[in-house]
Amino acid sequence: MEKQLFVIIDGNALIHRAFHALPGLTNSNGQMTNAVYGFVSVLIRILRELKPQYIACCFDLAAPTFRHEVYQAYKATRKKGPQELYDQLEPAKDFVRAFNIKIFEQAGFEADDLIGSLASQASIENSDLETIIVTGDLDTLQLVTDKIKVWALKTGIKEMFLYDLEKIKERFGLDSIQLPDYKGLKGDPSDNIIGVPGIGEKTASQLIQKYGSLERLYEAVANSEFSGRVYDLLNQNKDQAFFSRDLSLIKKDISLDFKIENVKFELPSFENLKDIFEKYGFRSLWLRLEGINAEPIQKEQKKQIINTSLPGF
Repeated sequence: MEKQLFVIIDGNALIHRAFHALPGLTNSNGQMTNAVYGFVSVLIRILRELKPQYIACCFDLAAPTFRHEVYQAYKATRKKGPQELYDQLEPAKDFVRAFNIKIFEQAGFEADDLIGSLASQASIENSDLETIIVTGDLDTLQLVTDKIKVWALKTGIKEMFLYDLEKIKERFGLDSIQLPDYKGLKGDPSDNIIGVPGIGEKTASQLIQKYGSLERLYEAVANSEFSGRVYDLLNQNKDQAFFSRDLSLIKKDISLDFKIENVKFELPSFENLKDIFEKYGFRSLWLRLEGINAEPIQKEQKKQIINTSLPGF
């Protein structure tokens, strides 16, 4: 018997990716809709190709998170997007609600933390469940296990790639649980996480491959197992390395009103969906809905669909 599938959508990541990937589409009222169009396009693809039995969608809220409280410079270097992007968040959520998909968002936490908590809880409580996280970035790769995978947009919103434990190992030379340690060394400029200045991706990967974790690496530093420039960089930035790792760790234990049966997906009637597609003028997307009720895709066919592109961004 094929496992049941739970899909968790990273709403903000998909909307941001769609906004920058598609031209400035507008509806009949002059409202910009390119991000909404791209988001709904990916949503329909999820429903047609993956055919999940359960589905949820997570969003960030505008309020600062616990990471901002401990590190005021968190994401401070990230350029604020145009208002036309943020104006499309609520319309995208309207589509999510129209499809009867439950939305999770919580003050003080990022969507990634909600995703991590949903995926972890679902895996613990449902042994026959497979979870696929659909996102536009790679931060959630640290969540991958034998039961959790990440289906990431690769280029624009058309190419996607499925990351499992094997594919993460191929790309980074590391296990998924080692990725926060890796980021503790190399940092993450997109989130303004500093890491260890002077330690790049290659050196960070080599060090974590050799020592396994920051703890074991710094045991080697304390025992003077190596010397030179890298030793000096590590020795001078120990606290920053561990702090950077802690900032990058996705929470898995947020208390959420979640039971898997409450996110069971049942496609609304086309009649109930018609109004919102007409409101935004998404005629071409409306035609794609026809494939959702087709015969379920077999396991081998699904495998071919979700591995149609090469890893690497």
